[in-house]
Amino acid sequence: MTIFFNAFHSPLGAHSSFTLGCKGKSGGLGLEMGTPACENVYIGLQNRDDKKYSALPFYEVEESESIRYDHEGNKIETQAVLSVFYDKEINRDFKTGTDVWHVDDLTCSIYSSPVSAPDPLKSPMEDQMRAYCPAVVIELKIDNRNCANERTAFIGYNAENSSDNMNFIYNLPKGFKGIAKGRSTAMITNSDYAFAAQGFNAEAILTEKKHQNYNFGLGDTGLLLFTAPAGQESVFKIAVCFYRAGIVTSGEATSYWYSKFFDSINQVGTFALKNFEYYRQNSLEIDKDFDAPYLNDAQRFQLAHAIHSYFGSTQLLDWNHKPFWVVNEGEYRMMNTFDLTVDQLFFEMRQNPWTVKNELDMFVKRYSYTDKVHFPGEDNIYPGGISFTHDMGKNNHISRPQYSTYELFGLEGCFSHMTHEQLVNWILCAAVYIKKSDDSNWLAENMNIFEQCLESMLNRDNPDPKKRNGIMALDSSRTIDGAEITTYDSLDQSLGQARNNVYMAVKSWAAYLALAEILDKDISLTAEKQADLAGKTISSFLNEDGFIPAIMGEKCDSKIIPAIEGLVFPYVLGMNDALDTRGKYGGLLKALRTHFETVLVKGTCIYEDNGWKLSSSADNSWLSKIYLCQFVARQILKVVTPATGELSDIAHQNWLLKPENLFFAWSDQMKSGVAHGSKYYPRGVTNILWLEGKNETTIVKNGKTGSEEQESYCKKCKY
Repeated sequence: MTIFFNAFHSPLGAHSSFTLGCKGKSGGLGLEMGTPACENVYIGLQNRDDKKYSALPFYEVEESESIRYDHEGNKIETQAVLSVFYDKEINRDFKTGTDVWHVDDLTCSIYSSPVSAPDPLKSPMEDQMRAYCPAVVIELKIDNRNCANERTAFIGYNAENSSDNMNFIYNLPKGFKGIAKGRSTAMITNSDYAFAAQGFNAEAILTEKKHQNYNFGLGDTGLLLFTAPAGQESVFKIAVCFYRAGIVTSGEATSYWYSKFFDSINQVGTFALKNFEYYRQNSLEIDKDFDAPYLNDAQRFQLAHAIHSYFGSTQLLDWNHKPFWVVNEGEYRMMNTFDLTVDQLFFEMRQNPWTVKNELDMFVKRYSYTDKVHFPGEDNIYPGGISFTHDMGKNNHISRPQYSTYELFGLEGCFSHMTHEQLVNWILCAAVYIKKSDDSNWLAENMNIFEQCLESMLNRDNPDPKKRNGIMALDSSRTIDGAEITTYDSLDQSLGQARNNVYMAVKSWAAYLALAEILDKDISLTAEKQADLAGKTISSFLNEDGFIPAIMGEKCDSKIIPAIEGLVFPYVLGMNDALDTRGKYGGLLKALRTHFETVLVKGTCIYEDNGWKLSSSADNSWLSKIYLCQFVARQILKVVTPATGELSDIAHQNWLLKPENLFFAWSDQMKSGVAHGSKYYPRGVTNILWLEGKNETTIVKNGKTGSEEQESYCKKCKY
């Protein structure tokens, strides 16, 4: 199992990442990108016994840029003095708050410090400055105690594929040195015995004998050089910084919230270094906070990896002096995609509930709309109601009111509208926010929205109250003569079609339960009746083969795991009675458990490698959804089998560590374990649910526990 996978190291709310870990020119300092920056990153140390240097393998050797300027063959000769450490010598300890690389006498510790986001309207300025400072800090430790020679350590990067030039920062406060790419990214240090240098490439800098040439303006590589005295251990501190000033979005004018506190990347670097110990200690505490003794190693790895990835997609903007929280959709960079918001909900409610409120308010104020509805093949003549858009924009463009960037009209497949799903998502997110925050004022302010949501759901069931069964049966007028889809937009009908879909039906049941708890008594009875109808309708479709068809009442017998997904919401909302098999909805719960146990077998919804296949008829699975359904299966349905055990966790970890997937850090959408889409993605934090309670993952098979059996898969796993 390789240790050379890319991971995000990102400040909160800055939509940026110091991505590192995959070999070659695969990482770097990326600002507002949907992929790694693909810059050479140099982290290394002078050898003990000679004047050559070794570095971690995060760069590619390239011809010197000097040949672009010298056409007479008199280019500056650069001595080959830099080589990579051998793979077998390198160790990596990857956790939620820290990523530590160790080789020979060099230890490089990256402190990502994924803190909770303080509410900008209520928190002291100092707390906001620390949390939203757009930098991550690095510690280089050089153990030179057994060496009689002074040695040089270094860290740096290049500025290729950019309109900005690499530059030596000359106007920092006394004691600070730095290199930067334009005004947008930088590495800054305040360590003693440090120099900032610029040159055509790393070797040109390392072999430069005249320090006056360290500020070479044509060079596209910058290094911070550190002198480690002989016979002692030295520690050097670096801030990796990001900055974008002024208006940063189109459609509407917003700027980064951090620009209220920092007016340049220089200020970012000096502040981060002055608070270095705070960030270091916070990262170490976070490593403990996001761990649990009952998690297996594969779970720990995936939890840490997903959290790193989520932070790289976060963006806190200043919109007319009010905060606008955005989570960008990975490689697609769509802003606040609602079907991600509902899944990231559990993480955000644990970390910073105000962000959920901020997102919900924006969906109501700017991205809600009212439609009509139609039965398949008929005209849009029936009242619909309120719903919400798929997203709020893309690539820093804030979309117009009432419209997303994704949804098109008149379609039945990918890019159609997700009207019913986003309606259900608003209800569920809002219900969880109220439950976990106890924000009675917000509830009172939005009671009319909840009432409108119930009316809208009723209309999408059936215009005739006597014919309602609790399940969506009508499509939005925004599809014209088409059909609505779900978040599983690139799947076949089994999970792609919203109408009569068992996945959507169970989420709708959960939404009705939530509305029954929130609404005033007379109206709540209607929601309660709808929940009862939905539960009975869903369970009635359990067939003699032991599963509920993916599309109920239509010609689609596909088997899907996410039929159980919606059970997570009554669990999080504390509705224990609704999840009691002896209670009112016992029939539904028993039917879903039977369904799940039937489909979770190899050849149906389990791959040969023990990974989960969300649909029996489509080779396309989302890890974030798998994590969520794993939690439901283990914690709610109490299904304890080899398929729900540690072997599945190891399979999913192995997907992320396949050679084809290493470059894109954490990715969501997988085909047979290979990232097919949704790369560089934030939604994996659904696995924060694993910390809710002990996972029943120990299984017995052939006389061995799951833990014993997994050893044959991964005896040398470092995670």
